[in-house]
Amino acid sequence: MGRRLVPLTLDNLQDLPQRCRSCVFWELDPVSAEAAVREGTAEVEKESWISAVLLDWGSCGRVAYVDDVPVGFVLYAPAAYVPRATAFPTSPVSPDAVQLITSFIMPGYQGQGLGRMLVQAVAKDLLRRNFKAIEAFGDTRWKEPACLLPADHLLAVGFKTVRQHSRHPRLRLELRSTLSWKEDVEMALDRLLGAVHKEPALRPL
Repeated sequence: MGRRLVPLTLDNLQDLPQRCRSCVFWELDPVSAEAAVREGTAEVEKESWISAVLLDWGSCGRVAYVDDVPVGFVLYAPAAYVPRATAFPTSPVSPDAVQLITSFIMPGYQGQGLGRMLVQAVAKDLLRRNFKAIEAFGDTRWKEPACLLPADHLLAVGFKTVRQHSRHPRLRLELRSTLSWKEDVEMALDRLLGAVHKEPALRPL
């Protein structure tokens, strides 16, 4: 079984699940996102966002393939490129961190270490760029796959709460600590990005 991770570009954007390609929950502010969905321009807006971030900041995602079949992805960027981040009561993301925007692994490919591979790829990329951490907005009332990851799972794999909130705490993972992650933590990361997502597509909140 051949596995490979490829940087996300406009050329392989179509390899993301359809609903993820047209989801602009994070990429636009709430008002603009609603308008894009209403007017049917969400997929174009998503492409424009990916293009702008690639040109200005560089790689902002990874796509996982197994035997040339796209099976998952992770998306990340500094909060300055993520308009929705400012809508959260626990914003802003720290200036020395990059936001883990969203991630997904297709059913049938979970529990195979792909989630671990994706997170490690992000960590290595960000360490090369001299960032110190990954931060994410968790959901304490998570019930089904969505654009936010459940806060308790983020905590279980090493994230620490840096700003408390009853619904959307902001959590942080120090990148230097990833250099000494043990197998149990790596397996937990795989569960976070794999088994947590039981549905074939993410949806905007």
